Amino acid sequence: MKNIILKIGLLLIFTLSGTYAVENTTVDVNGIKLSTINGVNYVVKSGKIKLLDIAGKQRMLSQRLAKDYLYIGKKVAVSKADKQLKTSLGEFLSAHKKLLSSINDPEIQNLLTFVQMSYDEFKDLLNKPFDLDNAQLALDLSESILEGSQYVVDSLKSKTQQKESDIINISGEQRMLAQRIAKYYIAYQAGIKDKNTVEQMKDAVKTFSLNHQKLMNNPTNSATINQKLNEIDKLWKIVYKFYLKIEKGGLPFIVFTTTDDITKKMDEITRLYVIQYQ
Repeated sequence: MKNIILKIGLLLIFTLSGTYAVENTTVDVNGIKLSTINGVNYVVKSGKIKLLDIAGKQRMLSQRLAKDYLYIGKKVAVSKADKQLKTSLGEFLSAHKKLLSSINDPEIQNLLTFVQMSYDEFKDLLNKPFDLDNAQLALDLSESILEGSQYVVDSLKSKTQQKESDIINISGEQRMLAQRIAKYYIAYQAGIKDKNTVEQMKDAVKTFSLNHQKLMNNPTNSATINQKLNEIDKLWKIVYKFYLKIEKGGLPFIVFTTTDDITKKMDEITRLYVIQYQ
């Protein structure tokens, strides 16, 4: 009896002080599970994992948008790049709206607004003639969008279990790095032949290799994940040498197709990690 009275008393104290939270409902908003507590939305664990994947994929799209723009401008793989660019624009905007509707943090909301501005500026760039200045602007905008998307990823990582978020972050980053390699490769061929272009490309290759080994050594990999990682391993051991010859050039179509293949495979692997960790 005393325990019952004590519980009722504590319940009244918490309620009156405003510190007692009553979970009202859990809803699915654009594929993200949200719990409403005292009128405030909170992303539940499975939702955080999904959001981490969505934000992570925005990093890849930031690089793919600029890559496709440069390939079209350089008149290489034009049909593929044009189709992919249109798809990427739609995917980015759709994912951006999901992030906006699912994250209440004012700082992240403000950052997402800035990302939207960079995205809009990139879309405006598509209506202008392709030249070296606009090619450089496309690179700059893709870097701004990437930096903003990475900040969102880091913020979401801090709210999920460390091991889970690290693996999903690394796997998702591989998608971005594959597109980043192609972006800087074609940027050099398009005339942006400065030291930074070469260094960024080679850094992306180095980081991809390091990340790949981390994923290959991850003890929680399923048999399917290991199989797909081995497929990438066989391809990577051949094609990374082509990428490092950025200054020699001459293989823009091979770079386009192989990096797209790697991106697609890494997207499948990241999806499998998301399912596993949810």
